[in-house]
Amino acid sequence: MFIKLYFIALPVFFAIDMVWLGLVAKNFYSQQIGYLMKTNVNWVAALLFYFLFIGGVVFFVLTPALEKNSLTYAVFAGALFGLMTYATYDLTNLATIKEWPLLVTVVDLIWGTSLSTIVSVVSYLIAKKLGL
Repeated sequence: MFIKLYFIALPVFFAIDMVWLGLVAKNFYSQQIGYLMKTNVNWVAALLFYFLFIGGVVFFVLTPALEKNSLTYAVFAGALFGLMTYATYDLTNLATIKEWPLLVTVVDLIWGTSLSTIVSVVSYLIAKKLGL
């Protein structure tokens, strides 16, 4: 079931996050941390994060939510997973990188929590519709 859930969550995640990064927040990050950004994205590192993140959503959120038959679990566990994973990155940066903007940390924490929640809920509902 892990693989099926993985391939449900993967396109959901990519569709939402690409809209965020490519359209909604593109200028925000350039304005806030443009001095730190590479001109070319390291796609290996980016894809590795995405694949690991989706695996975490499936393992820690979707599988238990489906076992419990609980959309509520998917909502709250998805939100907590997103908050914790994005907090690891952003709070570490806030603690260790000179002049890391607090605003970026706050926006990223809200985004990571929202993204993980939405991916968890949409993927859960698709899985239920497919009878998983």
